[in-house]
Amino acid sequence: MNSYYKKFIPYLFLIPSLVFLTIFFFIPFFETIVLSLKDYSNDIYNPVFAGLNNYKILFQTKEFYTSLKNTFLFLFLVVPILTIFPMIVAILLNQKIKGIGLYKVLIYIPVVVSIVVVAIAFKWLYTTQGIINYVIDIIGAKPIGWLTDTRWALISVAVVTIYKGIGYYMMIYLAALMSVPKDLYEAADVDGANVFFKHLNVTVPHIMPTIALVVTISSISALKVFTEIYVMTKGGPLNSTKTVVYYIYERAFENLDLSLAAAASVVLLFIILIFSVINITFFENKRYKL
Repeated sequence: MNSYYKKFIPYLFLIPSLVFLTIFFFIPFFETIVLSLKDYSNDIYNPVFAGLNNYKILFQTKEFYTSLKNTFLFLFLVVPILTIFPMIVAILLNQKIKGIGLYKVLIYIPVVVSIVVVAIAFKWLYTTQGIINYVIDIIGAKPIGWLTDTRWALISVAVVTIYKGIGYYMMIYLAALMSVPKDLYEAADVDGANVFFKHLNVTVPHIMPTIALVVTISSISALKVFTEIYVMTKGGPLNSTKTVVYYIYERAFENLDLSLAAAASVVLLFIILIFSVINITFFENKRYKL
């Protein structure tokens, strides 16, 4: 084969991914932008061009700002824990201990269980007569309205997301830990480093790209959280758990306000893109400084 054509061979392997992205991302993305520029309030089948009016209405809506605030609060509740805790678990499970395979399976089980099933199970645990409040009552404390108190509802939902994601991110870290050279740990032992500083100075720098990946994926998942909210709280109480995605769902499927829902979707997409770029840029720079 001519060497001129050989350089195009790698691009042929990208075609299936490009087709997939075009059908399931690029086309829906541009369709959503077009949808956000139209007005469906008078006739859902014959919309009129509205320009940026939907975005103007969106940013004048108090409910949207509430959902945006809840989304970022959920992000800051979930992402630090899902970044650090699974890494600690992975480091512990990377040791040569008896029954390590069983521990990995037990921790990974929540990942393969449907999020709907997990959310329903936790909803039962959180009820007034649930196991958690039963234990609290036994120790003499006052039962907590986990899903009915505005102070606790979002935290309670965040616990479900954390519980569901620990095993998934743990496996990503375990794969990354295999690439860390063992002789660096031996050199750290010779220098007298304790366990904490050994992993801080050896493990973390080598798996920094993986940490960036975990932060990015968990951030995107937190910004798009929906199922837990839908099953457990429906955005309540008093909109304290209503996130941007749930707000989009309400606008589109309950109020049939397709244009406003599309505008909120475009705003959310750009927020996710900004967070992704910031995460990757920060951790890539950090990778070379450590």
